[in-house]
Amino acid sequence: MNKSMGLKECEELCLKNCSCTAYASANISAGGSGCITWYGELTDIKQFTDGAQDLYIRVSASDLVQFSKNSRGHNRKRTIGILVGSAAAIILALSLACCLVINTRRNDNERSESLASYDGMDESKHAEISIFDLTTITNATDKFSDANKLGEGGFGSVYKGHLTDGQVIAVKRLSVTSGQGTEEFKNEVTLIARLQHRNLVRLLGCCVQRGEKMLVYEYMPNKSLDSFIFDKTKGSLLDWGKRFEIIHGIARGMLYLHQDSRLRIIHRDLKASNVLLDASMQPKISDFGMARIFGGDQMEANTNRVVGTYGYMSPEYAMVGHFSAKSDVFSFGVLCLEIITGRKNNSHKDQEQSRHLVGYVWDLWKDEKALDVVDPLLGGSYEACEVLRCIHIGLLCVQPFTDDRPTMSEVVFMLCNETNLPFPKQPSLIFRSENHSSVKHSSSASIATSSVNDMSISTVHGR
Repeated sequence: MNKSMGLKECEELCLKNCSCTAYASANISAGGSGCITWYGELTDIKQFTDGAQDLYIRVSASDLVQFSKNSRGHNRKRTIGILVGSAAAIILALSLACCLVINTRRNDNERSESLASYDGMDESKHAEISIFDLTTITNATDKFSDANKLGEGGFGSVYKGHLTDGQVIAVKRLSVTSGQGTEEFKNEVTLIARLQHRNLVRLLGCCVQRGEKMLVYEYMPNKSLDSFIFDKTKGSLLDWGKRFEIIHGIARGMLYLHQDSRLRIIHRDLKASNVLLDASMQPKISDFGMARIFGGDQMEANTNRVVGTYGYMSPEYAMVGHFSAKSDVFSFGVLCLEIITGRKNNSHKDQEQSRHLVGYVWDLWKDEKALDVVDPLLGGSYEACEVLRCIHIGLLCVQPFTDDRPTMSEVVFMLCNETNLPFPKQPSLIFRSENHSSVKHSSSASIATSSVNDMSISTVHGR
């Protein structure tokens, strides 16, 4: 043992003597100092994991070569294992990514092909529309359960749904067996997505996939106007102030369609069931399946396929297929009178004369008894002058000749201002059933086999 030597010097000393079998530092503290060498066989050696001293053992060159080979072999195997495992993981990740991309593209192509299968329905022309996946809609409506069904019409059913983000939606599902729904579906997608007004229902998107055609709307908790004004219980919830707001809101919405939007649109099916009510009872015009766009300076058009709802159609449209903005004005007039009276135009109070609402209101108005038509549920709690003015405006809207009817711009002005109103002309047509019972009305969707004009067939008498 030499206390003055360092570890390096100790190593050199051992290597110079062939009998030296091992060496180590004499003192392991402070980085190590001193030198201890061993000669001959090493005995009584113990291995410690903590607090032990390093011992440097001399081995033969052959043993060192073999140890190096074994170490390299082990390292090589470990390296190869790591490389193979990494490559397998990369290949698996790439495979999963490819499957995901292919599946996404397949779904996108399926939706695009479905949209493109309809004239003018490709996504590039409808960038404003959100395309919903069928799985998303199915989950939102709990597989279109009856518990979520809000209603049913000629073109299909409407369901309530909940998206994963908590948003409540209304899904209009076109009946697979409906032959009339395709054009109406295209109209809704084309028109509503491009219209923005507080009194128009908002289209959130659509789904065209696996033979399904669906429209996704904002949800209206109070459903449609007809469920209130024609119901003796719920009708009492609409006082005159609220009814006037609804009339005014519908008029503003129609004015937007006819004049203020970037498209001039004729609705052609304005009625109480197509006016929805939001949580604050604000009216939202819906169902644009039968609407038509007028371009440029076009003011009117003709059609051989008359569609709409009996009782709301203007005479010129019902009889010869001629429609214009004034056709919507006529429908608005009927709807206005229904809101005031709480009665449907296709029903009547006097069974003997079998009068429809328009004729009934006209007779009382010209006899200066117009307030007799007011819904009894209002209980006399209304401004008589305001009610009479609305009745007057309603009668102006249902005049027989289009030139005599006001525009929606004039209607809104008359509702908001106390200007003098022209005297309305007598309605020209009163519809009577042959057996003097209530004439049943139906939309074109539910009576496709009734007539070539998609209308119910009734006898028409001049007045």
